[in-house]
Amino acid sequence: MAVYILSNRKIVRHKGEKADSFSNDEYSIPNFRIAKCDFDTYKEPTAATRKKKDSTNRNILNYKLFSEPEKQGYEDVLEVLRNEKGIKTSTLTANNLGGTQRMFYELYKNMSSTKERSDVLIFIHGYAYDFDDELRAIIDLKKLFVDNPASPIEHILFVSWPASSSIIPLTYFDDKASSINSGSSLMRLFYFYTQFLKDIFSTRDLAPCNQRIHLMAHSLGNRVLQSMLYSLKKENILRVIDQVLLLNADVTYKVFEDSEDSYNKLPLLANRISVYLNRKDTVLGISQFTKNILTPRLGKNGPSDIERMKDLVSIIDCTFVEDDILSSLKYQIGNHWGYLSSSMVQNDIFQNLHGIDRNLITGRIKNNENIFTIIS
Repeated sequence: MAVYILSNRKIVRHKGEKADSFSNDEYSIPNFRIAKCDFDTYKEPTAATRKKKDSTNRNILNYKLFSEPEKQGYEDVLEVLRNEKGIKTSTLTANNLGGTQRMFYELYKNMSSTKERSDVLIFIHGYAYDFDDELRAIIDLKKLFVDNPASPIEHILFVSWPASSSIIPLTYFDDKASSINSGSSLMRLFYFYTQFLKDIFSTRDLAPCNQRIHLMAHSLGNRVLQSMLYSLKKENILRVIDQVLLLNADVTYKVFEDSEDSYNKLPLLANRISVYLNRKDTVLGISQFTKNILTPRLGKNGPSDIERMKDLVSIIDCTFVEDDILSSLKYQIGNHWGYLSSSMVQNDIFQNLHGIDRNLITGRIKNNENIFTIIS
């Protein structure tokens, strides 16, 4: 099990600390850095500990930033792996690898070491998260997807982008700008990964691990994904993602249309795309009427036209689900966090991640060829 953070947040050195940290500042930088979370020393905090003023940064969850790579490309990763298999002697070790080199190396080693499901989940969070919020979200995601035997996920790559910490509507515009900037970081990760595949499997010395990578975007995190897709050229896209799950997506309902030139590329990138919506989503209702010039949101209204890609794109209506896990006023009124608050939504997501045929997933009824409703 491993949980990584991909972030284009500012790097700072907090007073009294010996290691660099990600900042809570609300602006992005051009480059991203990678950190690995340390759950070996993690202890569940008490309620009193959570309330303390020092319940920030590494006091929430310890993590270590990877060094920058000594050189670009993944030939060194191939050399280290060949050396470990006894194919070619080298003085290079994993300690010589940095950034995405180290992360891809570790993931490949772990995912290749088992015949069981050892999938990776790339998760993009939504609106109004500072870095401390992100660390708490990572802990929740690990419990939900890694520790849960119903889930095939063993590793998480958490995409950290500098959303504002305030829920005041005016900050939404800052978050839109940050999400667009952060999309370029995600695009670079995609290109780095495709380059890794080309470099590592250029010979027959190493075999693919045959595990799966999934991508999940919640709320305004879909704007990060959209920004990445804007920049991707169709001829350069490889189908390296199994399931894409779009949760309560705060992007226009026209996003799959060719005129948007973004989500229409998802069928080239993934085996299956699932749009989870809630027609009572209050957060997206506010977004539509106060910030997006009355443009219906994908996560509330569903896509405008996906006729030509309905074989790959499914719409899952979560309007009638029960919030039986988290039932505070925030979740009951917002109807925006079903993946956290409802066991019915979680059960549907787990079956999706396992790749079960969409017509055979339990707990939902079929409305037509590609539209389903989750029911109790």
